[in-house]
Amino acid sequence: MNSLNRRSVLLAGLGAAGTGVLAACSSDSSSSPSLVSPSGSQVARTEKKRGGTGKSHRLNLTAAPAMLDLGSGTMAKSWAFSGQVPGKEIRISAGDTLAAELTNQLPDNTPTSIHWHGLALRSDMDGVPPVTQTAVRAGASFLYRFIADAPGTYFFHPHVGVQLDRGLYAPLIVEDPKEPLSYDDEWVVVLDDWLDGVTGTPDEAFAELRQGMGGMDMSGSDSSSDSSGHDMHGMGDMAGTSASPSASASSGDGMSMKFMLMGAESDLLGGDAGDVKYPYHLVNGRVPTDPAVYTGKPGRRVRLRIINAGGDTAYRVALGGHKLTITHTDGFPVEHQQVDALLIGMGERYDVLVTLDDGVFPLVALAEGKNTNGMALVRTGSGSAPKPTVRPKELGGLIMTAAQLRASDDVRFDSKKADRVHRIELTGGMDKYNWAINGKRYDMDDPTANPLLVEEGQRVRLDFVNTTDMWHPMHLHGHTYQLGSTGPRKDTTIVLPKKTVSVVFDADNPGQWMLHCHNAYHGEAGMMALVAYRD
Repeated sequence: MNSLNRRSVLLAGLGAAGTGVLAACSSDSSSSPSLVSPSGSQVARTEKKRGGTGKSHRLNLTAAPAMLDLGSGTMAKSWAFSGQVPGKEIRISAGDTLAAELTNQLPDNTPTSIHWHGLALRSDMDGVPPVTQTAVRAGASFLYRFIADAPGTYFFHPHVGVQLDRGLYAPLIVEDPKEPLSYDDEWVVVLDDWLDGVTGTPDEAFAELRQGMGGMDMSGSDSSSDSSGHDMHGMGDMAGTSASPSASASSGDGMSMKFMLMGAESDLLGGDAGDVKYPYHLVNGRVPTDPAVYTGKPGRRVRLRIINAGGDTAYRVALGGHKLTITHTDGFPVEHQQVDALLIGMGERYDVLVTLDDGVFPLVALAEGKNTNGMALVRTGSGSAPKPTVRPKELGGLIMTAAQLRASDDVRFDSKKADRVHRIELTGGMDKYNWAINGKRYDMDDPTANPLLVEEGQRVRLDFVNTTDMWHPMHLHGHTYQLGSTGPRKDTTIVLPKKTVSVVFDADNPGQWMLHCHNAYHGEAGMMALVAYRD
């Protein structure tokens, strides 16, 4: 039985009752450290300190099969919340309590959960089976209840298998009651790479990928390749997108190559851009031939909240004919910077301000390195819609990466020596599809083995050392870290191949927290670790 099925069976058998059941079980070694339980007294104490407004938002979320209309007659049989993709936006104010009851109506006894991506919330509500809760089994329900005290742009999705790459995701906006920005309107923009119900399922894609590329006959490719087996010749055009569908690998030995993408290259991402072939790239659930449309008025200032909910794709985002002013990343404010385009990895969010011109303009999400795109339209006046394959010149203009941004003064960490330093070596490759952290694949059957230990009150530094030939968007649950000494506050950051990125955070949210690559397939293969508070 492969690891995905083994996990599903394990989780399905656990039922929905109780939190932190498996998380309390360490490996048998008598030297195993005592860890703070996700539902322990320290967690309750920290939640109480959050205070809150006392206002509660009660809602129901049903995960169930759905036939989704992606536009232009494209129908996809998938899973979604309440039959739509993205799911309905949740919007609350900072300090409010969210009480969301998840009901699992997924087929084939499939367990699920909800992870509230980016929120520093109480550990037992983080939605990560088997660490913070047992999975919600088919036919059962689970109530997530927590205070959301940090304003920002967030989203939610399952944390079981590769369900992230289905339609089970939606925006979560936590408004700032003392909002310092001035603007006329908001537009939430959710990006996604899509294959479910079109070319297969994410489970089928993962089953193919996890076989790796060892011994595969790469017909049609030359001998110029990196050690991961991905084709690396030719570094691309102005948009860093030299790959074409015909460049996708085929196998001469009969091994299926239905999902594995070859030849996807990007200078911005340091080479290999991704693993997976996607037939569509969606903006707010629509294909570019039948796009979502934002209708506004010329001269109005609009705040775009951009979320990358994709599984394997970084997007280069630009609005034709406009400049973008970056104001936030991953929910936290930065010193404002004007750019032509953004690079946004899986799990990242960016807020930008734009003053609208008069006409019809394409908001293009270029699938970085994959020579295809998603598109939505901004319409403020008359004019014909651009072609679905349009490439605005802004895509080749000024792009500022997160490393070039500075945190706003009010959220920047004070300068302080780290009390604890963890080296987070990113290891593995496409040859064996053995993605891991520090050479160890995360074991869902022994979730608290080899934890990265921290203690409450410590300043912690994580050194992400990427030894692989691919980029990885590294996501930490329950906290935001800061890039370097003055960089932005984030919870997800791109780590380029053969590069090191150092981040710091304050250990102020006791519990057990995942640290993982937000490429859905890399994470599921094992590029995860547990950051755990010592009791």
